[in-house]
Amino acid sequence: MGKVYLVGAGPGDPDLITVKGAKIIGQSDVILYDRLVNEQLLEDYAPKQAELIYCGKRPDHHALKQEQINQLLWQYARQGKVVTRLKGGDPFIFGRGGEEALTLGKHQIPFEIVLGITSGSAAPAYAGIPLTHRQISSSVAFVSGVTRKGDTGEAYWEHLAKGAETLCIYMGVKNLPDICHYLIKYGRDATTPIAVIHYGTTQAQQTITGTLHTIATKAKHLKNPSMIIIGEVVRLREQIKWFEGLAYEASESPIAVIG
Repeated sequence: MGKVYLVGAGPGDPDLITVKGAKIIGQSDVILYDRLVNEQLLEDYAPKQAELIYCGKRPDHHALKQEQINQLLWQYARQGKVVTRLKGGDPFIFGRGGEEALTLGKHQIPFEIVLGITSGSAAPAYAGIPLTHRQISSSVAFVSGVTRKGDTGEAYWEHLAKGAETLCIYMGVKNLPDICHYLIKYGRDATTPIAVIHYGTTQAQQTITGTLHTIATKAKHLKNPSMIIIGEVVRLREQIKWFEGLAYEASESPIAVIG
């Protein structure tokens, strides 16, 4: 019997892989990797003989369905192989790692979780936005921008409008106008600052800031992958932003910084 490792690859910058994650990649027989995994990790750490299987998902196209991925994991493990499921960010934060772990447990496959840095904390850090601040925000919520099947979007955002002081929204760009509308409707001030961070932690990072009232127009050209950060902590970006200068020095072309 082999073993499956559910490994978080981090948010995009290949240097943000954990030491343990890099070690696991290096001992793998099979690696199933996602679209947002920086392929530099495979070049740097994967054994030359390892079988690499692309499992990328876009909203309009899945290279493999989740059921197929689940099946491959336990099938390869039963062949005695070391299998790495390499996922962007952290496997247990909007990474479907919980689903895959349950499937492996059902088939009595040994597995291990290797944590990764999630984009919900990494992207704002690279944009100069602290999620908490002693005098501004003492609560944070990691939120999906896509509601569960059967949930009404309005009720979902009504609850969150009255919740944590800082919201970190994954997969929310498509629904950004509705998100802002409902948050304002249910109590958030229209002038609440918001940032949209596209391809955070990479040379392609773009950061656009605005308010709940203005951001849908200012950021309408941005697509996923993007993190949305809502809360008063966004105001600190102008004083703390540090990554843009480093990225400019490392690239022939400066990254875009708007707002």
